[in-house]
Amino acid sequence: MKHLYDVPAPAKLNLFLHVTGRREDGYHLLQTVFVFIDLADRLQFELRHDGVICRQTSLPGIDHESDLIVRAARALQKATGTAKGATIQVQKNIPAGGGLGGGSSDAASTLIALNRLWQTGLSRWELQQLALPLGADVPVFVFGQNTFAEGIGEAFTACRVPEQAYLVIQPRLGIPTPAIFTDPDLCRNTPQVTVQDVQQHLSLAIPETSSISQPVFFGHNDLEAVACRQHPGLQLLVDWLDARQVKIRMTGSGACFFAPFHTYEDVLRLKNELDAELPAFNGEATVPVERIIAARGLASHPLCDWVKN
Repeated sequence: MKHLYDVPAPAKLNLFLHVTGRREDGYHLLQTVFVFIDLADRLQFELRHDGVICRQTSLPGIDHESDLIVRAARALQKATGTAKGATIQVQKNIPAGGGLGGGSSDAASTLIALNRLWQTGLSRWELQQLALPLGADVPVFVFGQNTFAEGIGEAFTACRVPEQAYLVIQPRLGIPTPAIFTDPDLCRNTPQVTVQDVQQHLSLAIPETSSISQPVFFGHNDLEAVACRQHPGLQLLVDWLDARQVKIRMTGSGACFFAPFHTYEDVLRLKNELDAELPAFNGEATVPVERIIAARGLASHPLCDWVKN
């Protein structure tokens, strides 16, 4: 009998992203809310007893040894001293370089799934400590709940997010995160907010009627202005949707954008309308749209219950 897990690695959206300062070591201080969506990669892990970590799937531009999936597996091996290994297959559905956290999510699902498959028994807090050196966003996926995060991304508070659906727009562009954070014009002094501020706003966003109007965004994404200045085609995308009375916001450091709606049906209806107009937009755009995605928000990470607190 084969010991095999097939698990999701969900994408995330940053409902807002404020840069509130910068430490002496150069790390930026952030405040954000992460929300998980049902757009997800799929990872398959088959138990090995020879200690070998083998990613069987070839991923363009991602070397085996530098892949976050492989690095996460090796980190768990080293921390626990297990002699077990895994054969890993990957189905990528989350676009790379889009600010949707695909690589970070893959690493977190690897830690969670192998911790269970190998019976290494680490707690959620212990897995989060292993996750942080892999990338600033990896621990939040291990945390497993929609999250108000601050500091350099290591301080978490669970955040209740109303049930919503999201239109996600993937431009044909990848933005290197360092290019945004090293920009001299990046705003680095946004006033701090509290999780209570965010919760109060989100609670008011729950509709009392069947209106299809968008929930109002909280705050802003400080990285968006820099990305749009560095890549003017992104501003044309914002303007195109604004002319259709659709307000969008960049997630992470881009290049993907999103718009929240109260129901999935509203998102599907808008997606169909925009898909019909997309050839005309792409014919004029300097940054074409690769695809438009309809996604549901998740109340928690699909593997949240796989880890003990």
